[in-house]
Amino acid sequence: MPLSAYPATAQDWFQGARPHTWANAFAPVIAGTGAAAALNGAHWGRAFLALIVAWALIIGVNYANDYSDGIRGTDDDRTGPQRLTGGGLAKPQHVKWAAFASFAVAAVAGIALSLVANAAWFILVGALCIAGAWFYTGGKNPYGYRGLGEVAIFIFFGLVAVLGTQFTQAGRISLTGLALAIGIGGMSSAVNLANNIRDIPSDTEAGKITLAVRLGDKKSRNLFMWLLLLPVLLTIVIAFDSWLALAALAYFPFALQAVHTVNRGARGPQLIPVLGITGRAMLVWALVSAIALFLV
Repeated sequence: MPLSAYPATAQDWFQGARPHTWANAFAPVIAGTGAAAALNGAHWGRAFLALIVAWALIIGVNYANDYSDGIRGTDDDRTGPQRLTGGGLAKPQHVKWAAFASFAVAAVAGIALSLVANAAWFILVGALCIAGAWFYTGGKNPYGYRGLGEVAIFIFFGLVAVLGTQFTQAGRISLTGLALAIGIGGMSSAVNLANNIRDIPSDTEAGKITLAVRLGDKKSRNLFMWLLLLPVLLTIVIAFDSWLALAALAYFPFALQAVHTVNRGARGPQLIPVLGITGRAMLVWALVSAIALFLV
């Protein structure tokens, strides 16, 4: 088809990068920098590089998902916002190139971060993150179609992102860093889970076996609730480093709003706002915790 047949605007490309998911990139870097500060090791330059890595990765994985789901036909009947590939807005190859360009930015920033932190071995970790981002829905046997999406998000945007940020700044990790990593990983997974709860009918029909499809509607909603309540306990752990971290419970009203919406049986478009609310809860928890740890 001629390029004129693909009417994607700059706004369409911006929405294709799914800005409502960017909290998944910002929150772990904020939390990891706070954890480094508790060890007197915070470094703004390295924090900036970590932010570029995480931000580029989340944009890359969003474009990659758009491309891979689109060419498989998974997005032919969706409840959420229209996709670039599945909606016929952009040439599939161009969406793929956008994903690879984002991964390239993440790779360059990641290599720079690894070298300045004297942790060249961390380049391998970055390569695994990029591979995980692509094979989530890409390749012949995507693990996102086997119910492992939330597990991967917990690992890459929770454990790896938070503890990697802390390690590249402070040179070591801590119990506080681990608590933050688990909390961020859980809430980040909850963002994806809410999205997949919304898409259970269309994913089931398309043969996309997400965790929500595997668990079913009721169990998925219960898991979402526990993922958002987990940071309450983790805040107590962090408070041993700084009692001011108890202020991070300010995230709870956002979490409660998201849980209330999900548990009252919201479906389809009614679940879309939950993604943003959950992202805000995660950002508030990360930011307030980080500020408290800087004040130790």
